[in-house]
Amino acid sequence: MLKLYTPQDALASLLRRIPLDDMAIPASLQESIARAFGAALSPSEAVGVILSEIRQNGDEAVRKWSAKLDGQGSESFRVSEERIKDALAQLQPDDLTAFQLAADRIRQFHRSQPVTSWITQAMGGTLGQIVRPVRRVGIYVPAGSAPLPSSVLMTAIPAQVAGVAEIVLVTPPQRESGSVSPAILAAAALLGITEVYAIGGAQAIGALAYGTGSIKPVDKIFGPGNLFVTLAKRQVYGVVGIDSLAGPTETVIVADEKARPDWVAADLLAQAEHDILAAAILLTPSAGLIEAVQVEIDEQLKKRSRAKIIQGSFENRSGAVLTTSLEQAIELANLYAPEHLCLAVTDPWRWVDQVQAAGGVFLGEHSFEVLGDYVAGPSHVMPTSGSARFASPLNVLDFVHIISLIALDSATTHHIAPAAAALARCEGLDAHANAAEVRL
Repeated sequence: MLKLYTPQDALASLLRRIPLDDMAIPASLQESIARAFGAALSPSEAVGVILSEIRQNGDEAVRKWSAKLDGQGSESFRVSEERIKDALAQLQPDDLTAFQLAADRIRQFHRSQPVTSWITQAMGGTLGQIVRPVRRVGIYVPAGSAPLPSSVLMTAIPAQVAGVAEIVLVTPPQRESGSVSPAILAAAALLGITEVYAIGGAQAIGALAYGTGSIKPVDKIFGPGNLFVTLAKRQVYGVVGIDSLAGPTETVIVADEKARPDWVAADLLAQAEHDILAAAILLTPSAGLIEAVQVEIDEQLKKRSRAKIIQGSFENRSGAVLTTSLEQAIELANLYAPEHLCLAVTDPWRWVDQVQAAGGVFLGEHSFEVLGDYVAGPSHVMPTSGSARFASPLNVLDFVHIISLIALDSATTHHIAPAAAALARCEGLDAHANAAEVRL
């Protein structure tokens, strides 16, 4: 059952952002850390220990912490190319068709993004920018309670479109078998990715950032993960680039009285099944819709295999907010800045200009968020935890870097050098000023 909030109550609790370091740590996680590290460390301190050891001891440390935390500490982390190819060959025909459809749409969408070098002579001499792909990237693919082959497609395809030469995939082995999910390997094989390592958690991030005896370091790390993965990405930033610090997934549905309760309920349940910390939020001025959605949720939840996770999400970070109007619903959505914003309203295009902060906007009930998760085209890696106020969904630009090009002629130099000298002297940097003046 979704909790019901007033707009004021929602702002004070449901829509309030909690900084990563202030999040409550479950007692079970605290106990696990104490057992593994022999001390009552914070998650951030525990991650620091892992990263420090990997930086010093490479593969040996990766094996140690994989064994302690994941129960897997094999001699070799790399998955053979044969196993990767076999996974694709063993994929069911219908699944293969779905993978290929998703891959084609994702590739077509990202090829439409303008990413080009440019040059101008309009300012004197020649100025411009050179766009170069990042040389080597690492992609972390979650595989805890639900392996996510879709994340392989949604992250690696934009990298390939950008021209990245080396794509490395790391993913936790399954506890039961000790091997990587066949679905994840099949997605990698479909894209021609052959460098795959069965490592998870902070040790995977450390291996990508620092390199080990068997793994070369990367230049930038992508992909969401659990708390340890997120903290590790934060600690290695600067040694390598990172895409973002991903929080739990979240969807806000803004709906009017004409929205279908069964569809709204299905969309909320789909979001909530990700994680007990996932946010599934309904904003609507229609009390009747909330009541009808509650009935649908109770009925549909009986058929869901991950009902306990969904119930945990509903208890922790999900709810329904009865607003005074659709305008207020959009205003609350902008304040929350959700990863996904779904406009289940009669005329969704009317409201697009009022949306100021969201990772992705899904217009109308036929553009539901699950299609964005898999096959719509844009990457499903979107900003979370309010970062949609300033960040963007994963795209081709994340996999390139820009080099400024400066080639000035003598006339332009003589025109602008005096200003450079004047600014340098204002800053008390007379050697800078002299470097400009000796050319005049």
